Amino acid sequence: MEFEQSVFPYVVITPAHNEEAFIEKTIHSMISQNVRPLKWIVVNDNSTDHTGEIVEQYLAQHEFLQLINLKRSGERHFGNKVRAFNRGLAEAQVYNYQYIGNLDADISLERDYFERILHEFAKDPNLGIAGGMVSTCIGDKFVSQEVALDSVAGAVQLFRRGCFEQIGGYLVLPQGGIDAAAEIMARMKGWKTRTFPDLRVFEHRRTGTATVSPLVSKIKDGQRFQSLGYGFMFLCLRCMYRLMDQPRIAGSAAILYGYLKSVINRAPIVLPPDVVQYLRAEQRSKLIRFLRRSSWVQKNV
Repeated sequence: MEFEQSVFPYVVITPAHNEEAFIEKTIHSMISQNVRPLKWIVVNDNSTDHTGEIVEQYLAQHEFLQLINLKRSGERHFGNKVRAFNRGLAEAQVYNYQYIGNLDADISLERDYFERILHEFAKDPNLGIAGGMVSTCIGDKFVSQEVALDSVAGAVQLFRRGCFEQIGGYLVLPQGGIDAAAEIMARMKGWKTRTFPDLRVFEHRRTGTATVSPLVSKIKDGQRFQSLGYGFMFLCLRCMYRLMDQPRIAGSAAILYGYLKSVINRAPIVLPPDVVQYLRAEQRSKLIRFLRRSSWVQKNV
């Protein structure tokens, strides 16, 4: 299974802020891909470490790699990532690409990753967003995130260009969740979103823990779910399902605490009403399927 760039032209954008500890792993992964992108744009987002210098070491030998150094004021927050991504997106417009990807700067991939995922796009013209199953480094081992197969981790979202443009790209959201918002809107527009569990992705730092502890990160997750309009019953089911995720039990409790705190404080829901309505209808359908399946299991035990 071999594809040429000209047959499946894609570009990848990597916003990177203070990623000197991991970005070289990402660089080696991209260099070794069987099918390289037309352009891989790394946006060095106001890093104060050696992120930019590490990328610069590879520029001369690899023409497909491009570095943009972005200066700004302020600290790390979710809006910065979208702005950095959009800066790279503006640079990518000179290329005739069909697919566009977001790749975090702490990710490593197997050499056939993009070759295989492009093959999935080729098989299904309704596939709008795709990615592999992310395993996160926790302690001294990688633990699979085990996301639902109709959801794609933001660290490795690859879009069909038509899908990306139809949903208006990534939204600037104060609590984050830009990846979730993108896939919800994609499904609402009739696109398929799919994680392929046999495509392995390795995340070398746990999402959301660059500046805070894992437990605080879970509280922020709960606040983010509320800001996206998640239904309470669905969130409770999700917390039960994720009880054994690290930190065990306390992590799910922290998510629920963050969610309820935002509800009590009347924090705004940031997605448009029609998107929230669609999301909650999806969640109700999943709840009904779960309850029916549970009822069937009880009757047949």
